[in-house]
Amino acid sequence: MKRNNYRIVCVIIASFTFFVQGNKAQTPEQLKSYLPVVQDWTIDGEIEIFHPDNLFDRINGAAPLFLENNFREMTSMEYKKGADYITIQAYRHATPEDAFGMYSSERSSGLVFLPIGGEAQGDDKNLYFFSGCIYVKMWTNSNDHLVESIRAIGKSLAEKINPEAGYPSIMNVFPKEGKLPYSEAYVTSSYIGHEFLKSVYNAKYENAEGQSFQLFVIDGKSKEGAEAVLNAYFAFTEQATGYQEGALTIKDKYNGNIPAFWKGQYIIGVYTEDGEAITGAAGYIEKLTGSL
Repeated sequence: MKRNNYRIVCVIIASFTFFVQGNKAQTPEQLKSYLPVVQDWTIDGEIEIFHPDNLFDRINGAAPLFLENNFREMTSMEYKKGADYITIQAYRHATPEDAFGMYSSERSSGLVFLPIGGEAQGDDKNLYFFSGCIYVKMWTNSNDHLVESIRAIGKSLAEKINPEAGYPSIMNVFPKEGKLPYSEAYVTSSYIGHEFLKSVYNAKYENAEGQSFQLFVIDGKSKEGAEAVLNAYFAFTEQATGYQEGALTIKDKYNGNIPAFWKGQYIIGVYTEDGEAITGAAGYIEKLTGSL
């Protein structure tokens, strides 16, 4: 009996250790140590480190969006070969959700999707992916064909940051029917223009009638947190409060009527840019609500 208990304890410790290692906030020195050797290229001995107070010095106008996604630290590293270079910028965020949110906000329809990290995009000179709390951007100035080298570096780096990287688990319960590929996203705040709509998971859909819409989940972290979000929203729309968990209609003068459902810590709903009523909206909400 004691031997069995010992084995159980060891399994728990090993699992916890793996979880911590997979999600820990790697230091700039650790990130540099993760870079693989690439033939004919040398890793620059110097690294640059940027924080919220000086990120503007490096990326200027793009900095506000990173800060909105709870940016903590950026480590800039380079491979060099003569005048050619491969630059790697590793942006550490507060949580894996924030890193995914930053990545998803910069997706481009002109790039190819790749199985690197939680998800990646790239072309012949660029690569972007997220893994754990890190969002990585890579590019080269070389005219040589380096696509395989860049992707090999990215894959090695992503696996060392977090070998189990993927979408936030809540994204896996979104209904698959009608969901547009690679449309999943996470918004830290100001979803559909409202500052009080925070921690929003969403994906784009198209129904059988050709109507486009977003299905979303707001995580209030607790039942009281979700109620506070609804109170703020209903104050904005000037609707009466006193509602209970269950189906709701939010009459947003800027975004049209939004069908929604309150379930514990979650608010589930359907949003369209033009406020159009979506055929089957209640069915989508019901499917997602039932999976939470």
